[in-house]
Amino acid sequence: MPSNTLALETIIQGIPVSPGIAIAPIHVTARGFSAPEVYEVSETNLPQEHQRFEDAVTRAKSDLAEIQTRLAELSSDEESRIFEAHIMVLEDQALLKRVHHAIDERQQNAEFAFYAVMQNFLEAMRRIPDPYLRERTADIEDVCERVLDAFESSLTRKNIRPEDRHILIAYDLNPSDTATMDRSLVLGFATEMGSVNSHTAIIARSLGIPAIVGLDEAIIDITALTHAILDGYTGKLILHPTEATLNTYRMIEQKKLRARTALDSLRDAESITRDGRKITLSANIGLLEELPAVKKSGATGIGLYRTEFLLLNEEHDAIPNESEQTNAYTQIAKAVAPHPVIIRTLDSGGDKLPAEPLSEPEPNPFLGWRGIRVSLDRPEIFKPQLRAALRASAFGKVALMFPLVSGLSEVRLAKEMLRICMDELHKENVPFDESIQTGAMIEVPSAAMIADVLAKEVDFFSIGTNDLIQYTVAVDRVNPYVADLYKPTHPAVIRLIHRTINAGAQAGIWTGVCGEMAGDISLTPLLIGLGVEELSVGPQQVPSIRKAIRSLSHAECACMADDALKASLSADILKLTSTLAKKYYSELFE
Repeated sequence: MPSNTLALETIIQGIPVSPGIAIAPIHVTARGFSAPEVYEVSETNLPQEHQRFEDAVTRAKSDLAEIQTRLAELSSDEESRIFEAHIMVLEDQALLKRVHHAIDERQQNAEFAFYAVMQNFLEAMRRIPDPYLRERTADIEDVCERVLDAFESSLTRKNIRPEDRHILIAYDLNPSDTATMDRSLVLGFATEMGSVNSHTAIIARSLGIPAIVGLDEAIIDITALTHAILDGYTGKLILHPTEATLNTYRMIEQKKLRARTALDSLRDAESITRDGRKITLSANIGLLEELPAVKKSGATGIGLYRTEFLLLNEEHDAIPNESEQTNAYTQIAKAVAPHPVIIRTLDSGGDKLPAEPLSEPEPNPFLGWRGIRVSLDRPEIFKPQLRAALRASAFGKVALMFPLVSGLSEVRLAKEMLRICMDELHKENVPFDESIQTGAMIEVPSAAMIADVLAKEVDFFSIGTNDLIQYTVAVDRVNPYVADLYKPTHPAVIRLIHRTINAGAQAGIWTGVCGEMAGDISLTPLLIGLGVEELSVGPQQVPSIRKAIRSLSHAECACMADDALKASLSADILKLTSTLAKKYYSELFE
């Protein structure tokens, strides 16, 4: 048996960012290049693994020597000496001994033992303050990839592989990595980097993937194949759990399942307060694959369709053309009909996917080229998206909203582009909804301050609280050094939300919230009290928010919100709304 099965139960504490429990072996993926398959090796087969490693190193050295010779002939001896350093890495006896030791100790295949040893070394180099040494990691990565390519896949693979169900451990994950995870295989994930309010964490919550961030040295210290429990409620990653611990968590899973079943029984119930105020409860999605979850949740349409995952998916060589986009938007519109789908035009930049590679990194991406600014600068991207949305509107109820609006001119320019697209489709005799609704996302304080002006130009407001908070309190929501200053209940944030809702009401348009605040059951009383008419949350959050809405009285919430608007401290506002929430649905907090 592998030695790691005898290890003691170990608890690593991280930061919980997405609730849920996952019980599975671990798959570790580090920075730089993909991990090879990992499988356990019996003690009798270990000599074969040692030989496979030696053979791979010999082949890699031979390849490097050949490249060095060729480069010397074509260029100069000085440039070819780069590969001498690469060959020297593969002749380092201390390194070779560490790999052989890892094969024996881990009792795992040689290529993964080599990968694990090298990734530990690379991670140590990446964390060295000296920039010259950090830059050398690219050379080491090149050597690693060459050795991994030189391995022969001659042995039978068994046990866990990346195509088996597992808990993923990574240094960090970008939003597209998270959004495109195969939920049938990745039962949960934990990363070294990240924060509660990062876009990756938000997507994990939306998709219902249990997740933890802030696990220091995780990819160095954690061994692949280790059986583990990931507790997304408390932020614990439990390695080598005992049978007693496993039984405890199985009981917790059963309890959570019963609670979820009770919530699911309300699937077809209206989202209406006890005193008769109806709140539209919609879903946020980024992928077509989430449509079944939307239907299962009973959400009233889609309040936010994040199109960047369609437009900027790494699997595409280029942004999908108008026809491809039309097909995607039409599929969604038909799936949720007669309810609406609100398509957010491309929202790139910041901590989201970049629209295109930049010649130089932006000094501050959150204050740079993102949101509607990108679309207005790139009509070759914007027009096909608008035309596709218009064409899809012939098959269902479609609305458009523009992200990161900071002033009136942006709204007018976007609407002018929409009008041009309408004129083109008219001439082409292509049907579309002539009265398609347009909305502005209120994510920037300047937009909230002139909400009365913007309200005359659009049909609805959708408040993106994640960005509104960070821009209002000047806190990068993914920066752990200032994460404690990111306060959804900051008095300034609450007043800007109130100002936006009032401006919309006076102009006769509705206001919704599609940010993280919408899915926080402790803040539901506050948002209802402030006058929000729509909440759009991840499909997994819909049942809890429906229960919260149905448990509350709008009049009581409004009275509490009045007190909140007079409060001076975030903590006082949070206490007001949390007290009301726990008074009426305390079971949701268990």
